[in-house]
Amino acid sequence: MTIDELQILRQAILNEQEGYDFYSLAAAQTDLEEAREAFGQLAAEELKHIEWLRDLYGKIKANDPESFDLSKVEQPPAPGLYDWQNIGRESGSLAVSVFGIGINMEKAAIDFYSRAAEKTQLPAARELYKILIRWENQHLEQFQQDYDTLREEWWEKQGFTPS
Repeated sequence: MTIDELQILRQAILNEQEGYDFYSLAAAQTDLEEAREAFGQLAAEELKHIEWLRDLYGKIKANDPESFDLSKVEQPPAPGLYDWQNIGRESGSLAVSVFGIGINMEKAAIDFYSRAAEKTQLPAARELYKILIRWENQHLEQFQQDYDTLREEWWEKQGFTPS
């Protein structure tokens, strides 16, 4: 394992921490219980990813030779599927904003891990980055669907849709 790979893992942990902080803030800012719970679930998922990455980082830093054999590492929890039916229906602008920012965060993470996968010389590191890209893609797809739906609803409420 190289110093570059450890730096990438540290950045991955920071990326997940930023996501956790962002979704926690969104949960605290909404008055809707459904939205608070959903954003809280997203924050909790980011926290699981932080824990998984920290554990992996610790094993690698301790020079545990099996730690980077991903076939022997328990896979991270898959992103949950959330029921967003009631999110933002009353205060759509917050939900639209949160999902819009979330989309940009996921795209930035995908780009980061894609560049890391291209640069690394270690097959195991490349496989790790592919796992991280899958995480972020799953979030991105869900966020994009929810964003599109909420945006259309918000536009309609604002009178921006064609008659």
